[in-house]
Amino acid sequence: MRKGAKRLNYADRQRIESMKKSGAKVTEIAQAVGVHRATIYNELKRGGEPYRAEIAQRAL
Repeated sequence: MRKGAKRLNYADRQRIESMKKSGAKVTEIAQAVGVHRATIYNELKRGGEPYRAEIAQRAL
């Protein structure tokens, strides 16, 4: 898990978007970003289908 910032920033969301497009599993994305897999599942709900970082960022 990562230390410091507690919220996902736009760069994290862009990384999630690119990894999701490439077919990565949620656990792989969570490990790469440094958060729990539940955070990724919640983020994917927030970003719509297909996941888009811009939409998730505005949904705050």
